[in-house]
Amino acid sequence: MTNPRPTPPPHPAQSPAPAAARLPALYLGHGAPPLLDDALWMAELARWAGRLPRPSSILMVSAHWQTAPMALGATTRTPLVYDFYGFPQRYYEMTYDAPGAPDLAAKVRGLMPASEPVLDRPTRGLDHGAWVPLLAMYPEADIPVLQVSMPDLDPAHLFEVGRRLAPLRDEGVLIVGSGFMTHGLPYVHDYFMGKPGAPAWSVEFDRWAAEGLERGDLDALFDFRNRAPGMPYAHPTVEHFAPLFVTLGASSTPGEAPTFTIEGYWYGLAKRSFEAR
Repeated sequence: MTNPRPTPPPHPAQSPAPAAARLPALYLGHGAPPLLDDALWMAELARWAGRLPRPSSILMVSAHWQTAPMALGATTRTPLVYDFYGFPQRYYEMTYDAPGAPDLAAKVRGLMPASEPVLDRPTRGLDHGAWVPLLAMYPEADIPVLQVSMPDLDPAHLFEVGRRLAPLRDEGVLIVGSGFMTHGLPYVHDYFMGKPGAPAWSVEFDRWAAEGLERGDLDALFDFRNRAPGMPYAHPTVEHFAPLFVTLGASSTPGEAPTFTIEGYWYGLAKRSFEAR
């Protein structure tokens, strides 16, 4: 079958990662498959990847995989998970045949204490929270990828998971939390129909989160359910904000302001993304 992969924008040349290069930890808005038809967003993601050293492998934590205990996805080439509904058929025919990362899986397992059991899910392929942004950022699909589940949605626990994963960054591993800064899908129907801008709850939550990240106010961010304006509309369910805490945990300096790489709104939802050193 011919892969109906979109033509990517010109991709900046990546600098090779020297031995023991430390990569940042990323939090990005992964979008739905139509992201791949958004020329601006595709270009933003491509430029972002082009500025980074080339990873030795990529560890993805997606909003679309939560299972307890923590689980490791496929380490061999396995069909993608098309976990979305009602889209044109061409999106279900896309592929992303990145190599598996068995060595990375072994390292992740070794970094977890006995109190954090890790399961293998060898038939679980990349879901759209992983393969959609990777198709935009690394369209050649030639970097090994491992997806790891979120064991729960507790910010403090996910932060600790990220902290344990942080040493992988010294080995050229790119740690990516993939979610969406606001994700109130039930409340943006008018924006999908063409209404410009974004609803107040999306703008207010996005601004609050950005200011909290700039201040390094982890206590406020951990308590976003109670403190953030725009709740619960911004996150009727919180799985798209949760990967942010893995990213912050994997940061060397979670109390310092990250670099915001993508801002703005997509159908009324905040697509703010950042990298943390």
